[in-house]
Amino acid sequence: MAEPSPQDSFYWRHEFAIRRLHSLAGLVPLGAYMVVHLLTNASLLDSVESFQGAVYRIHSLGLALPVIEWGFIFLPLLFHGLLGVWLIKNGRSNTSHYPYVNNRRYKWQRWTGVIALVFLLVHVFHLHGWFHFHIWLDVVAHPLGMANFRPYNAASSLARAMGSWPWWVFYLIGVLACVYHLANGLWTAGITWGLWISAAAQERATKICTAFGIGLALVGMAAWWASISIDPEAAEAIENRMYPAAVQSGAVPLSVEKRTQPDVTMQDHPLGAVDPAPAADAPVATP
Repeated sequence: MAEPSPQDSFYWRHEFAIRRLHSLAGLVPLGAYMVVHLLTNASLLDSVESFQGAVYRIHSLGLALPVIEWGFIFLPLLFHGLLGVWLIKNGRSNTSHYPYVNNRRYKWQRWTGVIALVFLLVHVFHLHGWFHFHIWLDVVAHPLGMANFRPYNAASSLARAMGSWPWWVFYLIGVLACVYHLANGLWTAGITWGLWISAAAQERATKICTAFGIGLALVGMAAWWASISIDPEAAEAIENRMYPAAVQSGAVPLSVEKRTQPDVTMQDHPLGAVDPAPAADAPVATP
């Protein structure tokens, strides 16, 4: 009886559809989400109020937020990332024999994909802990110094999480790897989907994707710089003025888990009786 060949596997029998799904997941929703995410984080360069207001709007989705996160971010990321690793392991690059620019870009695309996947897994663990179960956070994430982000203290908790130079370097490399992988992936996706086939079309696409990549890299570096340069104590004071007003207006619900503890603001404003007005001599923050 003949041995089954690799071409008999599920992947090779459905290669056309799987590669296009892989390409599509990298652009929508992952690529689109990354652009929005970097723009949101870069708003911190404008002000703490702008950033916190953007985070409030995200968390106003309530119970729909985990569904959106898993359905449109985490599951597509796992599909795109793990399939990408499998393709790297089973694919072959001819860059050693044909050291042309496009071949080099193929190699860089693979390497930045691996770097981006590792970065994103660590990034989610570092700031969010992967899972929000109390036993997981208490036994695994918090003892390892992970799950540091508090959405209702967005700027201050982010700044404290980024409080040492190894994290600065890690995030800068990771963000730039993600940007290159998306910009170059946009170019390769156009070939996969037959959008630019001729040499002239590919040259035009290269210019567009390069401009997009440079622009997104600048946004990413702005977000990175904002996260490492902000004063967490000053940011927390602004967040503490914004929080009672946000709760009172119904923009966000009360939450212990999403606030830095101990929550001095809620000590002043007991649950169910939150006064949105700041002290008379305190500047008013615009949500």
